[in-house]
Amino acid sequence: MTHILAIDQGTTSSRAILFDSDMKPLAMAQQEFAQHYPDSGWVEHDPADLWTTTVDTCRQAIERARISAESIAAIGITNQRETTLVWDRQTGKPIHNAIVWQDRRTASLCAALRDDGNEAMVTARTGLLLDPYFSGTKLKWLLDNVDGARAKAKAGELIFGTVDTWLIWHLTEGQSHVTDATNAARTMLYDIHEGSWSQEICDLLDIPIAMLPEVHDCASDFGVTRTDLFGREIPIYGVAGDQQAATIGQACFEPGMLKSTYGTGCFALLNTGDTPVSSSNRLLTTIGYQFDGTPTYALEGSIFVAGAVVQWLRDGLQIIQSAHETQPLAEAADPAQQIVLVPAFTGLGAPYWNPDCRGAVFGLTRSSGPAELARAALESVGFQTRDLLEAMRADWPEATEDGVLRVDGGMTASDWTMQFLADILGAEVDRPEITETTALGVAWLAGSRAGIYPDRDGFAETWALERRFEPKMAPDTREIRYSAWKRAVAATLSA
Repeated sequence: MTHILAIDQGTTSSRAILFDSDMKPLAMAQQEFAQHYPDSGWVEHDPADLWTTTVDTCRQAIERARISAESIAAIGITNQRETTLVWDRQTGKPIHNAIVWQDRRTASLCAALRDDGNEAMVTARTGLLLDPYFSGTKLKWLLDNVDGARAKAKAGELIFGTVDTWLIWHLTEGQSHVTDATNAARTMLYDIHEGSWSQEICDLLDIPIAMLPEVHDCASDFGVTRTDLFGREIPIYGVAGDQQAATIGQACFEPGMLKSTYGTGCFALLNTGDTPVSSSNRLLTTIGYQFDGTPTYALEGSIFVAGAVVQWLRDGLQIIQSAHETQPLAEAADPAQQIVLVPAFTGLGAPYWNPDCRGAVFGLTRSSGPAELARAALESVGFQTRDLLEAMRADWPEATEDGVLRVDGGMTASDWTMQFLADILGAEVDRPEITETTALGVAWLAGSRAGIYPDRDGFAETWALERRFEPKMAPDTREIRYSAWKRAVAATLSA
């Protein structure tokens, strides 16, 4: 058994990647699935889509690799975090669509909880803010708004899970109701200091604690798959939320190391070691990974819209047909036009945390066109990343000792975007040879536990640079451009 199957269940698609004995991607399959928007600011997924696309892509990847399931040593799972599901413990039938991490329907509930003075306690226990982003208030909404749900939950008939838990439950035919510490840490229900579910927060939200899954290390025994899925039982040995998996895949194992992932959203994590750093700048304190029962903490900044702004150009404005068209458009844009796009389609994340503001465009002229909008869309990702890094450096000065940012995710394929990122940060940006770092992270978790991949130090030594982007923008130009962004955000927040 020399292969590892990595499941990467994301916000807009499910993917499966087979890695060989040298941790190199061998075959990949991907399927997009429908996004559902039943109301303004609401985002849902059909739970069946999450399950069927996962199984289908796994089977396709195995077929494309021309191997049998007999050669797969283990499975690793990484997933969109915070997305919330509730299902019947006996039948596995969900009571409602999954409520996606982007969903803002519980904004008023979060505001009421803050007004009642609960945020300090929640932050002290979980490292998170009272925000609709996290699973806790989504779970409360489901119990409050689905007929009979609360009574069934209190009777022990319903269980909760993030996407990893939902997939594992079905992969193991209901034998494993589990999650890992990184996903648990994103629910707003888990005490990251005590390493257990918080009874106090569950009581605050009227959530039966028996609904919640068992929490494991990132590399652990999460159960074995049903025989009928792939032809044999395969152990599930690695689980991590997508951003923590990317942190692992980027080998950010030393305090002060920093990575940023550009998918649907953008998420920057700064390793702070065994110290849970409290933020004064509305960043999140979270678990970066957990081995042998010991958590390593991180500061995280979350941007809700990164790659999603390119999807908006494609699906909303329909000025491109595919993402790769954005780079030549940006290169062709009129340099005299300094359009600023604030992509607050579902509010703004860190460090602003405003769920109610909406997107805005500044600086339009009669001659503004697709090229200028495409450039502004790509630049918005760099500006938002600088917001995060400024906040991190203010919270933890050690972050300034090594200014290198390791990047991954789909948007990093754009050299233009990565160069602008280096320019606006005034820092070096490193793109690794393997940009599938999210899947690589959980592949290594599963493979190391299965005994076919090296230990943590050995894995870190395999990290390889593909290209380093160095800042070329003049410092005064950098500050002028960033100041224009800050003014645009201020106007958006005040609108």
